[in-house]
Parts: sequence; structure tokens; C-alpha cells
Amino acid sequence: MTFKDTLIDGNESAFDHKTMTPMQKLTLRFVIIGIVYYAFAAIEGMLMRIYQVDPVPFIEDGVIPLAGIDQYFGILTAHPLVGIFGSTYLLVFGAFLFLVPFLMKKPLWSFKAANWTLWTIAGGTFIFWADGFLSHYAPLYTLYWPLPADFDQFHPLSGAIFITGIALVMVGTALFVVNIFKTITYTPEGFEKVDGKAYLKSALGVTGFKNLWKDRKRQKEHLVDLPVAAIARGTVDTALNAGIILFTGVLILVYMVAELFGTSLETTTVDALLYKNWFWWGLDLIADGLVLIFVAGTWYLMASLITGKRVYMQNIARAALLVELVVSWTVWSHHLLSDQGQPAILKIVSGELVTAFELITQGLAFFITLATLWSARPLKLTNELKFLLGGLLGFALAVPAGILQADIGLNRVLHNTQWVVGPHVHVAILVGLTMTLYSAIYYLLPVLTNGAKLYSQKLANFHFWAHLVGGIGMGAFMGMAGLQGMLRRTLYFEGEYFIYMFLAALSGALLIAALLAFLYNIVMTVGLKGALGIFQKSDGDVRELLPVE
Repeated sequence: MTFKDTLIDGNESAFDHKTMTPMQKLTLRFVIIGIVYYAFAAIEGMLMRIYQVDPVPFIEDGVIPLAGIDQYFGILTAHPLVGIFGSTYLLVFGAFLFLVPFLMKKPLWSFKAANWTLWTIAGGTFIFWADGFLSHYAPLYTLYWPLPADFDQFHPLSGAIFITGIALVMVGTALFVVNIFKTITYTPEGFEKVDGKAYLKSALGVTGFKNLWKDRKRQKEHLVDLPVAAIARGTVDTALNAGIILFTGVLILVYMVAELFGTSLETTTVDALLYKNWFWWGLDLIADGLVLIFVAGTWYLMASLITGKRVYMQNIARAALLVELVVSWTVWSHHLLSDQGQPAILKIVSGELVTAFELITQGLAFFITLATLWSARPLKLTNELKFLLGGLLGFALAVPAGILQADIGLNRVLHNTQWVVGPHVHVAILVGLTMTLYSAIYYLLPVLTNGAKLYSQKLANFHFWAHLVGGIGMGAFMGMAGLQGMLRRTLYFEGEYFIYMFLAALSGALLIAALLAFLYNIVMTVGLKGALGIFQKSDGDVRELLPVE
């Protein structure tokens, strides 16, 4: 049974959580908690927006919940991590733990591991968020630890708690990685035996890449669908990132714990440049590997589901995903273009040339998705199609903005300004990534709820326009301030950039309104009792993907 069959045959009566399978409930738990953490990040982002419009009242009066400048920087430290790990990771992991077994028509390898993924990531995120909010832990770029730093900036216990939270997130991520690859390669009990290695080669792109050099008669059949291949390749970067960040966290934790026991390791020899390259290689695997590959795969999936057609130029799409995977391992140096110690060869090859190649790989994904949609016109402008187009627009704006930064000359001007976090980071995440995820949520909602009908289309329309205009507006006004010289991680007390920050705050208010409309629409769709029922244990078979008709 396909997704489209499920939607057509689905029951559009009132939502009843008791009819759901454990996998449906688990997926919705990922989604709900991911949206809650998105709300955390959005609300705190809005608080910082207000702070940037006029920080003086907050500093002088200690307005709650921002008690002063220390808490502002504490929130600034945790804010992006809550958005990435608490929201995006949970939304993406939850969707993929459902989609991989569903598309491959077999049960998830380990339902228990999926549960642990949910709660370790959710718990770890809460730990580092609460630590930053309550203790005002704000290392900012001293996340470059264990470079020597002054412990007067923060208490080592705060740092130890923060890093423990990050470590828990990485443990949950590792469980996700194992679960995805085991699901692709294993043979469930009672199923016909499959060649796990052949499935792995197909998923990682080896089979597809070889097909490019063969005539049609000699080409091998793809054993896994294109979206599953994209998920597998993005998961490779997820695994590398988890290992690097976990190792780095343990290294930082050693320094924190030693300080707590009265032994300072600040003078310990750690090569600063080597550490920064290691740190950014791991962190960049999220943005330039995991996000771009996962997003491309989601575009292909949504385009195929919306049109009911095969993805256009499927072999090229598979090959491009493999190229993007390799490229994602070699572009980290664009974060160090303004670092005087970074070798020039790394700046030019990794920072500029290879980074620019991402414009080609992501451009191919953009073109293939639009071509697939174009081939099926006329299409009804459904919620999933609108949000998919919004996601495409977000990356069409954000990726070129990033490529501009990957120029040694321009990087000197743009790197430490609001431009980087505005047109590039916020537009990529809020418009490109988030709207792509919303597209999947709107499509999967009736599948996961056995045909529950959306409460209000008007609210869905408002959600779309408010989020799109708010996300692009915020990025644009932040970028304008950056071009005028406004630095990031810096507060201005004389109102130098008031108009830009005021307009960015108005755009942020639109994003908050969009979120509230979406949440209200979803709660009214499933009902408060139904939403709470999602967290109740199901008596169904964990191997069952959808209810038996």
C-alpha cells in the first residue's frame, strides 16, 4: 500500500489514538516534542530580537525573563543548539525512522532503540537548555575548548552539565544511525532472505554510480528507493558528526571535571589550529552534509508523493547525492577563511573551490525537484506543495548567500556580522529546512492519524504566508544590518541599528504567529485528549507500520 492509497482509503472521522500502531504513535511523539523545542528556540529567539531592538531597559531594570546581559548570552549560546538538536533532529529522525521501514515494506530493526533515541535527545536538549537559561553558561566561541580560557567567565560545573546534555544527544544520534542502517540491511523474521551488502551498496550510491557508466541493459536494479538512499547517505554524515562532537565533548568535560577537583589543565598543550579544524569539520557535517543531503532526499520524496511520478533524472539524482556526501567532508575550511593561522591551500581549495561546488549539487537537487513537479502539471496547490515550494525558495536564497561568504575577500567583510546568521543561517533553517519539514508534516498527518482531517485550511494558509514572509524578512533585515557593519554576538546600546532590528523583530513576531496558528490547528485536528493519548502506551504490534484494514 502506498502513501497515496492510505490517504484515499483513510478514515476521515474523528481522530482516535487507540486505533494507532506503536510506530505511528512513536513518530508523532518525535514530531510533537520536536515542535515544542522549535517553540523554545522561537520564543527565546524573539526575546533576543526584542533585546537587540533596545537592550538598555533589560540591562538597567533586569526585565524577566531576561535578567541581564549574562542571561542574554546564555540564551544565545543554547538557542541554535536547541533549534538543531531539540527540534530539527527529532523531527527528521522521527520521520526517517518511520519512512525507511515504510518505504522498504518491513519493520523497523529496533523499536526500543528508536524510543531511546527520542528520550536521550529530548532529555539531553533539556539539560543543556536549562543549564544555559538558569546558570547563564555562555562560552560562545570558547566552545573551542580545550584552548586556554578564563574560568571566571563561567563555572566549570555549568560547563560540565552543558556538555553532558550534548553528549546525551550524541548517544541518541548514534542509536538512530545504527537503527537506520540495520533496518536497511537486515532480514526480519518470516521475510525472504535479502543480501544486506547489496542493499547497503544501493543505499550508499555505489550501484547507482556504476550505472552511470553502463548502458541500460547492463545497469543493475536499484534495491532501495531514492529517498531511502538520501537518508542513508545523510546518516553517514550524522554518524561522523556524532563521533566527532561526542569526542570533543568528552575532551571538554575532562577540563571541566579537572577544574572542579582543583586541577587546572588550562596550560595543557593542545594545538589550537588542529583543534579548530577538527571542531569545524565535525560541526560542518551537520550544515553542509546532513542538512543538504537530508533536505534533497525529502524534496525528492515529497515531489514523488505529490505528483505520483518517478523523480526526474533519478540516476543523476542518486549520483549527485553521492558527490554531495563526499563534498560535505571537504568544505569545513570556509569557517576558517578569516583565521590567520589557516593554511592558504585549505582556504582556497576547501574554503572556496569545493564549497562553491555545493551550488552545483544543491542546484541539481533544486532543478530535479522542480522538473518532477513540472512534469505533472497542473497540480493542486495543497499545503504540502506550498510548503515544499517555500522550502525550495529558502535554499535558493540561503545557499548563494553562503557561497558569497566563501570568498576570502568578502569573508573578511561578512564573516563576523549579522549577514552570516541572517540571509544564510536563519533563511536556510527557518525557510529552507523548516518549511520542507512542514511540507512532510502536512502530508504525513493523515497517514499517522489514520485519516484525521485538518481542522482549518485558513489557519494552514496563514501559517504558510506568515512563516514565509517572517523568515525571509528576518533574514533580510539582519543581512542589511550586517552590510552596515553590525557584528553578531554583540549588543549595541546607542540604537545604531534600531530600524533593522525593529523590522527583524516584526518579522520574528510573524514567525511566532505562524507557529501558534499551526499548533492550534494541529491540536484542534487531533483534539487535546488525542494529543495526550499519543503518549500513552499502545497495545499493538511494534512491527506493524499501519493499522490493518
